[in-house]
Amino acid sequence: MRSGKKIIIFLSIILPCAFFYWNLSSRSVTILLWHWPFHTKLNLKGDVCLLNYSIAGCHLTDERSLYSNADIVVFHHHELKSKRVKLPLHLFRPAGQRWLWMSLESPRNNGYLNQYAGIFNLTMSYSPSADVTVPYGRLMSKEERSNDFTIPQNKTELVCWVVSQYQRRQRRSRVYQQLNNTIPVQVYGHSVKRPLSKDKLLPTISRCYFYLSFENSESPHYITEKLWRNAFQAGTVPVVLGPSRKDYEAVAPTNSFIHVDDFESIDALGTFLKDLARDPERYRSYFAWHQNYRVKLYTDWRERLCNICPVYDSLPHKIYHDLKAWEGC
Repeated sequence: MRSGKKIIIFLSIILPCAFFYWNLSSRSVTILLWHWPFHTKLNLKGDVCLLNYSIAGCHLTDERSLYSNADIVVFHHHELKSKRVKLPLHLFRPAGQRWLWMSLESPRNNGYLNQYAGIFNLTMSYSPSADVTVPYGRLMSKEERSNDFTIPQNKTELVCWVVSQYQRRQRRSRVYQQLNNTIPVQVYGHSVKRPLSKDKLLPTISRCYFYLSFENSESPHYITEKLWRNAFQAGTVPVVLGPSRKDYEAVAPTNSFIHVDDFESIDALGTFLKDLARDPERYRSYFAWHQNYRVKLYTDWRERLCNICPVYDSLPHKIYHDLKAWEGC
């Protein structure tokens, strides 16, 4: 009898504690997206994070009526910058609720940020300095080394470039002009009235030996789909212009790209590209990384938001008095 009473007493103490910790660990994090980026609304019905990305305990919503229950409220900067959306500063902020500022643009394109001093608690961006980092893409290790990637054999153009907004003042435009004086560069995009539809983008680029993965601004860690999708997924060698080689090597193998800054002149770069295209063995070496890695793109805003939840408990509690601080500006 005494042993039975001891078991009952033990269970009466342990079970409530176990339930408390189970309930705490299984608590769902509610993330309220105050407005959709670029006004493109996506479906949030069901357990989006669990079903699509295997992330449990993450509730995404765009219902503003749930504001008082939200753990994190997310604001996309583009709509704030364009004045299409205003911050709900008139609303009482519940204790523990944090506001997150989200932007995938480079610092130069974010504009004036001092107006947001003392408002936001968290940042989300491509930068590893942000509280929540969401890159445009990354390389995923393959479970087994394989040669399942084949370099496209239909290459007929030496260099190509897809550009929607051509601005002469940008360095990438000056580099293109100098390079085009040395070797032929095929240009596509709205800026030259040769737009490519989504289904024709990669097949067109795949016909080129090299692709100009030129970013619209040169900022630390700012590496966009111009590398991950346009070059890597198309099966061409990217010629990059953006952050330093060190930043590129932090996310991609050393011999997977060619950096403009490695050359004394643009003429020297053009000569290098011509010679490399004529050497099949050397050219193939730029694709060796495909044996160990595959490209993972991040294009769905829901996936980006879901990635908040796994790091939620480690996110800092603070107030940003200078949003440019995390950018290293």
